[in-house]
Amino acid sequence: MMRLSASRLTIERGGRTILRNLDFAVDSGEMLIVTGRNGAGKSTLLRALAGLLPLASGALALSPSSEDSIAEQTHYIGHADALKNSLTAAENLEFFAALLDLGRGGLEPYAALDSFGLRHVADLPAAYLSAGQKRRAALAKLLVARRPIWLLDEPTTALDTASQALILSVIGAHLAAGGLVVASTHARLDLPARELQLGAAA
Repeated sequence: MMRLSASRLTIERGGRTILRNLDFAVDSGEMLIVTGRNGAGKSTLLRALAGLLPLASGALALSPSSEDSIAEQTHYIGHADALKNSLTAAENLEFFAALLDLGRGGLEPYAALDSFGLRHVADLPAAYLSAGQKRRAALAKLLVARRPIWLLDEPTTALDTASQALILSVIGAHLAAGGLVVASTHARLDLPARELQLGAAA
């Protein structure tokens, strides 16, 4: 059983305190939904969990302990799709698989794209994909390297109803396999989850 826990987290950006004295924990097989109005710090929290922002104070802990850092066991999918437009969808995933794998294994790029209904555009340059297709290709990065912690910032952005069902199915399978998910969203995600509501806008 894995547990990611935060104790009295305080996070600052640009000299301003965005989150103060935040406590939570999320276990294997569990999803934590982070909610709050615009400016409440949802994206800031996910970036800090991913190791992209320093903590002003407080601590993050992962148990059981591991030689790998929290960041090395985490997939972070932010607002930006982070795809190279000149590469095909499959080539983008090949790049991320080589970058992130570290011997952990995962699906082949074409199989990962197939999981998101993108096999038919696998060999197209990312520049030619629609916004929804780019979002699904970015989410397919979750499957090319196995990491237990998924941090998802508005994962259903730009997705139609059918594509939302695909990502929920993928998240559900990850949870069933013992992974854990922290996701920020304004939309309803139809999966069992606990809610962490952030307060006043910063």
